[in-house]
Amino acid sequence: MLVWMMRLAPLVVIIAASLWGVDGIVLRPFLYDLPVPLVVFIESSIVTLILTPFFWRQCGAIRRMSPRDWLAFMGVAMFGGAIGTMAITKALFYVNYVNLSIVVLIQKLQPVFAITFAAILLKERLSRSFFMWASIAVAGAYLMTFGLQMPKITATDKTALAALFAMIATVSFALSTVLSKLGLKTVPFKLATYVRFLLTSFILVIIVSSAGHLWHISDISSKQGVVFLIIAFSTGGPAIFLYYYGLRRITASVATICELAFPLTAIILEYLIREHILSYVQWLGVLILFVSIIRVTRIRSY
Repeated sequence: MLVWMMRLAPLVVIIAASLWGVDGIVLRPFLYDLPVPLVVFIESSIVTLILTPFFWRQCGAIRRMSPRDWLAFMGVAMFGGAIGTMAITKALFYVNYVNLSIVVLIQKLQPVFAITFAAILLKERLSRSFFMWASIAVAGAYLMTFGLQMPKITATDKTALAALFAMIATVSFALSTVLSKLGLKTVPFKLATYVRFLLTSFILVIIVSSAGHLWHISDISSKQGVVFLIIAFSTGGPAIFLYYYGLRRITASVATICELAFPLTAIILEYLIREHILSYVQWLGVLILFVSIIRVTRIRSY
């Protein structure tokens, strides 16, 4: 039984990563005319409402969480649930201007930043090999995004703006990963997932209320309502549970390779749906990025 579960774990991570690819290319762009904070708030709130009946009996366990645990998961909710998700959503909303698979691929830089944050927060030393392969990964991401051309960093350059928001999301998700490691030392991963969505919903309700976005709920069409439900029941909570289930049983190195299903799914869907394809130079950047990220993860599993 244990051997069977170990063999199933990589497939589970691949399925979760593929679902995130579907989310980014197929589902989330349908919401592009809504305020970004409102989109993330509704998404998080639906997942929280779905999970609450399963966790309400564990209120005692939640109350017993230490101040350190609360601080860690507040950081996870802030950077992973709020800032990171809003940033990647904003990047994907440039659906009519850029190749969205580039936005998704930039997120593969996450291990570079996660290991860096782990070194800062956990006082781990970084090897020279890490800095070399991390630099190569960044160079590959640049080549993949802009090719051999110099980017035009202006308010109207959609590719540069999408890449910037994707990078903000990558850094935020990386910091969230490190903070999750701190919190998961004492909190079960299922309960941690619920607390993450719960705190994210509280943070976002403050943001959308302050920005006056709650009034835009009436602007949500019936089609967009269906999209929100599909996200909640597939790429939201269920995908995260699948990912954590697999991650508990495989190494970070293996998980990183399995997670390549995320950008590969995005590239295929972007071509099938919008007929967007990367140039030969950009494909070279993708190859450089993939190889260097695999090498980075094998240097230090975070």
